[in-house]
Amino acid sequence: MSLFYKVRPPKTEVENPNLLLLLHGYGSNEEDLYSFAEELPDELLIVSARAPYEMGYGGYAWYAINFTAENEKFSDLDQARSSLKLIHDFIDEIQQKYSVNKTFILGFSQGAILSYALSLNYPNKVAHVIALSGYMNVDLFPKEISTDIATDYYVSHGSVDQVIPVSWARKSPELLTKLSLSHEYSEYPVGHGVAPQNFYSFKDWIEKRL
Repeated sequence: MSLFYKVRPPKTEVENPNLLLLLHGYGSNEEDLYSFAEELPDELLIVSARAPYEMGYGGYAWYAINFTAENEKFSDLDQARSSLKLIHDFIDEIQQKYSVNKTFILGFSQGAILSYALSLNYPNKVAHVIALSGYMNVDLFPKEISTDIATDYYVSHGSVDQVIPVSWARKSPELLTKLSLSHEYSEYPVGHGVAPQNFYSFKDWIEKRL
């Protein structure tokens, strides 16, 4: 397999299950979002992937975040593109191994940034994107975006997020509208995390698409 992962098979017998792939944030690991698994629909095949770049102390990243002398952050886009290819190949492997019907991808923070980029670079590779506490990094977009993308998006952000400013997240629905892509956007009065009402909101969004 391209990536190390943790899996929760469907709790009910399903011949061609729908896949929910979980992509954690910077400095976390596959255990983080896996905590959602028990509360999510029984018929889903849930796979939580571990990012490829080890940071120590059990933390991993999809790409490095570096700082300039002026303390400005910048992303290692070469590593990000490499991770996009890894995630693409990993989805192929999981889809084949488990005879998957359609694929949902849920990313948090750095995982959300890559979920957006994956859906635009590999049109219709995933049917549904849940982007939590992330933003659309246009530097990871393809030169030409397909006009045949049928993917839809659930987007949410904490209104007092101190890691990724909510102003960055608010650009996502604007971009999705420009691209004529279906989406829902919501904010919650939390920092860089997922509020309980946020969880139940995206759970309901997923259930409606099963």
